[in-house]
Amino acid sequence: MTLQGKTLFITGASRGIGLAIGLRAAQDGANVVIAAKTAEPHPKLPGTIYTAAKEIEAAGGQALPLVVDVRDEEGVKSAIDKTVETFGGLDIVVNNASAISLTPTPVTDMKRFDLMHQINTRGTYMVSKYAIPHLAKSANPHILMLSPPLDMSEKWFAPHLAYSLAKYGMSLCVLGLAGELRGRGIAVNALWPRTTIATSAVKNLLGGDEIVQASRTPEILADAAHAVFQKPSKSFTGHFLIDDVFLSGEGVTDFEKYRVDPTKPLMPDFFVPDDTPPLSRSS
Repeated sequence: MTLQGKTLFITGASRGIGLAIGLRAAQDGANVVIAAKTAEPHPKLPGTIYTAAKEIEAAGGQALPLVVDVRDEEGVKSAIDKTVETFGGLDIVVNNASAISLTPTPVTDMKRFDLMHQINTRGTYMVSKYAIPHLAKSANPHILMLSPPLDMSEKWFAPHLAYSLAKYGMSLCVLGLAGELRGRGIAVNALWPRTTIATSAVKNLLGGDEIVQASRTPEILADAAHAVFQKPSKSFTGHFLIDDVFLSGEGVTDFEKYRVDPTKPLMPDFFVPDDTPPLSRSS
């Protein structure tokens, strides 16, 4: 199976993980909707929806760049309608857009709290809500959240409660929608990395080039997402997947290719449960 002719709606796809997922789908000849806010170049962040569209098309896909703020209900509805109008349907939704602020409660500005909840939890809920009627018409519909397993450990909440609440809100959407939509044959799953991923957000917020060098590339999540989308939606749903564990189960054995710098020890990501099975190899 491939994603040829399938239509993906990916939030936050102008760069990083969202773009990587779109590029992997484009290699199959998929239609990729780049639903993101960046229409003009950002001084600190690479790429716009238009540069992403060029990359998608160069990789072999069809691209539709749309300026979308996932906080804007009318904007989300309009973008999904435009997707269906352009490509004739909708097969896959990737809720990747996310805001982050790793601050303790006393210094967390309420505007920042609201922003994270509006983008992460509410945005995920709303994009999924308006996509459901169209996904129900697809032969193999999937919704994928880039969000963590629901591991209710104090250590994931105490250092940055506001962010954790917003991020776990995305995962609660997985839990609820998987059950709600199972009877309609729409798969809803979560995907999360074991290690930090070399993105602009990681570089800018977590420690610069040193953290990037200790990370894996976004392609590991792109390959994992691609494998998820091959699964039958009627039976593969409600899973909280760790990227390398899932790929290992799919037969992938070479994880060295995803390392930014193989000489650096990998940096673990947030929210990875302690009982996550180790890989058979250190890579």
